[in-house]
Amino acid sequence: MTNNNCPMVALIGRPNVGKSTLFNRITKSRKALVDSTPGVTRDRHYDRVTWNQRSFILVDTGGIDDNPEDLLVHHIREQAMAAIEEADIILFLMDGRQGVTPADYEVVEILRRTEKPIFHVVNKIDSPKQEIELLSQFYELGIEELWPLSAEHTYGFQGLMDGLCDKISVEEVDLSLPEDTVKVAFFGRPNVGKSSMINKILGEDRMVVSEISGTTRDSVDTLLTHGKYNYLLIDTAGIRRKGKTTEKLEKFSILKALAALTKCDIAVVLLDAEEGITEQDTKVIGYALDHGRGLIILVNKWDLLQGDKKRQENVLSEVGRLLPFLGFAPILNVSALTGYGIKRLFPVIGSVFRQYTAIFPTSALNRLLRDAIETHSPPIYRNKRLKFYYTSQIGTRPPRFVVMTNSYKGIHFSYQRYLINKFREGLDLDKVPIQLIFKDKSGQRGK
Repeated sequence: MTNNNCPMVALIGRPNVGKSTLFNRITKSRKALVDSTPGVTRDRHYDRVTWNQRSFILVDTGGIDDNPEDLLVHHIREQAMAAIEEADIILFLMDGRQGVTPADYEVVEILRRTEKPIFHVVNKIDSPKQEIELLSQFYELGIEELWPLSAEHTYGFQGLMDGLCDKISVEEVDLSLPEDTVKVAFFGRPNVGKSSMINKILGEDRMVVSEISGTTRDSVDTLLTHGKYNYLLIDTAGIRRKGKTTEKLEKFSILKALAALTKCDIAVVLLDAEEGITEQDTKVIGYALDHGRGLIILVNKWDLLQGDKKRQENVLSEVGRLLPFLGFAPILNVSALTGYGIKRLFPVIGSVFRQYTAIFPTSALNRLLRDAIETHSPPIYRNKRLKFYYTSQIGTRPPRFVVMTNSYKGIHFSYQRYLINKFREGLDLDKVPIQLIFKDKSGQRGK
């Protein structure tokens, strides 16, 4: 039984054994609830899945590798080593039709070295008859339990998912946290000053602090009271630097930090003022947007640029250039060493959280929509003017609104952006992501 709130399940195996098919089967099955918030990252080689109240992050290692040389055994070996080090549960896929290969023997030997749960899955078995014909040779690998499966046709799928769920504890609401606790996760590469920043925050203003055992592996959660509010600070595992390890391990460690994103309200991403923004930083920021989280960027070690106006301007313009889609995210220049700028963090967290959880009356939303349409008429689509009938709020964290129209397909990206900006402006939502969903009013399509 794994203690993690959201363990990482890694799919490993040779190319063409069906990893992607199984990944799609698990994440797109009607019984699985999958986070699919649209965002800036397009690499969908991981997904957060909830199945029978059990949540996990599923990682397709073939997807994060995408190496044509992957046919070579040493690449499979790397994949297995990365999964052993970083994942909580491993699904090892083999090809029932191709039979046992030398690579299978080697990977099974590597996997014997871990005490983590391993599922040895023999894919491309479509029926009980095929199970009898094809499965027996795989027992030569010296494995007690094999899981016959057809990822394509669902044979054996329910049994595999039930077995997987038995290894994961039911997701529970943390009753030990006071109501309305703001959950804030800190992200950043090693040596960016993440822990120093949290220590500095905890040392300020005589806050009431208590330790909460971390639910994500390698994270320490601290509950503190500041003024009238309670905060859970989540210090995530550091995201490895490039060059310190194989690229595959680096990708795994980024994904591992994602487990904290599944349980926070606001992601605070620390950048290094001296190094500027890196590709890893933009990826983590992209993942935070994918999950629809509130976002605050801290440019740490600002003291090192003291007095150098040109370098200060260069760092901030580089952040703006690489993150043009982040106009709403507050950016604070801070120093964990000197404490510079840290006093501004809690007021900013407060204003982001208020917007993140804000609820608006439907009448005000419809007035706002009417004014926006009057100011800038909707475009014409298929010789007819687009119509917008009404809008209402359908969710918070972040604020989500549905707008009923006569043809959602005709809404150009530029007009969609115009409406989003009007909603931001009219509702004072300048610090959080917001989502506008357009739907056709029943019976109105094409009229």
